[in-house]
Amino acid sequence: MQSISLKKILLKREILSLLRGLVTQLSSPIVIQDQEGKVLVADLGMDTATISNANTSESSENLAINEDLNKIPVMLSDEILGWVMGKEQVEQVADFLSYIVNREFEQKTLAADALDKYREINLLYTISSKLSTCLDVKEIGTLVIEEASRLIPCTSASVMLHSYQTNCLEIVSAKGPAEDINSFQVSANVGIAGHVYATGRAELVNDATKDPRYVINENDCYAIICAPILTKDRAIGVVNISNSEPVSYTSQDLKLFTAIVTQASGAIENALLHESKLREQRIKNNLERYLSPQVAEAVINEKEEVSLTTSKRRIAMLFSDIRNFTTKCEELEPEQLVTYLNEYFTQMVDVIFNHQGTVNKFVGDMIVAMFGAPSAIADREYWAIKAAINMQKRIKNLPIDWIRENFITGIGISSGDVIVGNIGSPQHMDYTAIGDEMNSASRLQGLAKGGQILVTRSVYEATQSNFEFREFGTLPVKGKKKLVEVFEVIYSNP
Repeated sequence: MQSISLKKILLKREILSLLRGLVTQLSSPIVIQDQEGKVLVADLGMDTATISNANTSESSENLAINEDLNKIPVMLSDEILGWVMGKEQVEQVADFLSYIVNREFEQKTLAADALDKYREINLLYTISSKLSTCLDVKEIGTLVIEEASRLIPCTSASVMLHSYQTNCLEIVSAKGPAEDINSFQVSANVGIAGHVYATGRAELVNDATKDPRYVINENDCYAIICAPILTKDRAIGVVNISNSEPVSYTSQDLKLFTAIVTQASGAIENALLHESKLREQRIKNNLERYLSPQVAEAVINEKEEVSLTTSKRRIAMLFSDIRNFTTKCEELEPEQLVTYLNEYFTQMVDVIFNHQGTVNKFVGDMIVAMFGAPSAIADREYWAIKAAINMQKRIKNLPIDWIRENFITGIGISSGDVIVGNIGSPQHMDYTAIGDEMNSASRLQGLAKGGQILVTRSVYEATQSNFEFREFGTLPVKGKKKLVEVFEVIYSNP
């Protein structure tokens, strides 16, 4: 309750003037005392002449006290702030003073409430400003704990987020003894924290050890406040603040703590979304090292029919290999050779990806690419030849003279039905293709001279209206009884 002093009220000139105007001239004065009996006013109701006739104010006081007087309390609600004593109009004066002190109390209460509101708004604004630049969940948790413990006495605090993998609440930030149990976790439906998470409602529990939901751990506490971290549609965790000493948290503490956690909930959600975006970007970057950007995007977003399961599929296959690579290796130091190879592969993969292809694997200096897996594409043979032509042209335009002069490649392309999917052992699997057409493409690549692009009849028939060809001849391929017809792609490569 706000402190109200009767003495301070009577020191206000306007109040005393009102009191003197309230009472008529009395035969004996009205005396006003404080709660402890100390005289505050001894001459109320006496005119100036009467007062001057008294030897001292003390004699007036003694006169008033010694006579048979009425004594009425000045009340603030149920509390006695003082007394009004006299023979006449005592009750009237007491009622007036009671009205004045109650009005003063209301004004002070309103002022205090307004100040509390201002402090709360200022606090939330300050926290909001700090959180707005934070995108790390642990850092946000630490900030929430610091602000809450600065305003509410505690010996321990923690921020716990729900893990879908374990269905537990796990500590991400902590203060006090909880810092030593960062591995601590509790099932999402166990304990006070679990109950708050499940219901989405904040709770204040004093003498927590007597609560049947209390979970005994290394972080013993007497009183606890727990508030949920709420997003738009669900709870994602809880924030706890506790004290191992026998304190009693108040509803005002609960209100303030809940306001802080509510302010932090949006920041924590944004930080989690940011982490998810970063994780998704890392996955996408890794996928794009093996798949074209379009295919990687399709795998992530599932906007297209993408399947990594083993299945029979019609695709185009491209094999590219550097002629006389072993001989060229002897001309360079190993480190320099690796540098040139990395530059060569970077440029070739870029061309393949830009033509909707997927890099299947590197075998030494050989590149194996697929068009039509894992995501089906139209005109797969067209894109395979287009990629092959641009791979040959890209080599001739590289800024490194040695690569332009020595990395002369032959390319073979085939198309048809093959088995594609994850193939290997449980310890290691590769997404690859198996079938006769793969053998055909490999055979053509081995046959092609530097700068040549050789294709099978299936590729020729699918693209003869798009490119210029010349008949190259026939050749036997392992696994095929008939000879394979071969065509050379005619292109300009200045």
